[in-house]
Amino acid sequence: MSIICGLPLLECVYCIACARWAWKRCLHSAGHDSETWGPATPEEFEPVPRLCKYILAVYEDDLRQPLWEPPQGYGIDVDCLIMKKNYEHIRGKAPPYLIYLDHAHADIVLAIRGLNLAKESDYAVLLDNKLGKRKFDGGYVHNGLLKAAGCILNAECDVLRELVEKYPNYTLTFTGHSLGSGVAALLTMVVVQNRDRLGNIDRKRIRCYAIAPARCMSLNLAVRYADVINSVVLQASC
Repeated sequence: MSIICGLPLLECVYCIACARWAWKRCLHSAGHDSETWGPATPEEFEPVPRLCKYILAVYEDDLRQPLWEPPQGYGIDVDCLIMKKNYEHIRGKAPPYLIYLDHAHADIVLAIRGLNLAKESDYAVLLDNKLGKRKFDGGYVHNGLLKAAGCILNAECDVLRELVEKYPNYTLTFTGHSLGSGVAALLTMVVVQNRDRLGNIDRKRIRCYAIAPARCMSLNLAVRYADVINSVVLQASC
């Protein structure tokens, strides 16, 4: 009898605990997760402004005659631009991107643009997902972004392999903004899992800078790939 009488009390405690958790999550800002982290060193942050310019360069139709070039330019030697793909080239399966051979920084860069509010194909990529839909390496990832990452890798695998083999001392950097950052992060994970497709490239040569990244992977994967994926966010923007 005493056990039965105690059940309503346990239910009340459980409901209060759930309500407290829900209330804290509603008020939670992701900035709280990193408020105790130390600041990035100048060396760690050094590539970020340069990579942001490369991402912005993807928005141009013609880099030889840029329309929205920043005051100090994009920092791109057009003669070292390996390729630049727009929506027509990739048929809306992924955001536009470019591949740039950055000799000045010994880096092979694949930069992906952010969400285009006027393109239905970008929304189709972003909305192609539901919780627990796509498993990857023991965790969960965004289905649409993973498919976009796979599309880019399949299209550019031969080019990237040729570059990493031709320049063995260069890093291979994937970067993007917003929607593009999610694709870049998952592309990095796919490459790490399939390094043989790029000539068995050393994991230490692979890195990603995700600028204002979309949430695209479960926490265990974020921790597992923290050595290659760098997320760049404003403290209060998440």
